[in-house]
Amino acid sequence: MDDAVWHHSTFTKNRDRLLEGEIADKFFALVLNQARNVGLLSNEHFSVDGTLIEALASLKSYRPKDGEDPPSGGGRNPSVDFRGQMRLRDTHESTIDKEALLYRKSKGVAAKFSFMEHLLMENRHGLVFNAQVTQATSRAEREAAVDMCARSVARIA
Repeated sequence: MDDAVWHHSTFTKNRDRLLEGEIADKFFALVLNQARNVGLLSNEHFSVDGTLIEALASLKSYRPKDGEDPPSGGGRNPSVDFRGQMRLRDTHESTIDKEALLYRKSKGVAAKFSFMEHLLMENRHGLVFNAQVTQATSRAEREAAVDMCARSVARIA
């Protein structure tokens, strides 16, 4: 009780080790096995749901892939006016996070650099059966659902 509180970076380092070493996947599989052993997994009805995860990239980092120079002036954070410019995934990318894609949740909402998280849920008891993170595209949730179901067939049996 008198020990010093651990530093926040300790958790981050250990989290990265867990994810890189596939220990998190093994832990998740053990939890699913426990749920299956006590009858908490049903193979009758599943659903897939997702959410957006905002990437740590600024809209100002979205630049043409051909290497056009950034705007000058304004110090480290110059103001940039994108109005009227076509910014497409084929021609532009973030200089900070090249995997993050601009995604708009619906019409009238600003596009943000995002990823999508998808969960495959067992509906009878509300347990998460599988999870996946993908790039944010209009087809990502459907494709992730098919992929997670295909990978989970062996787990259900």
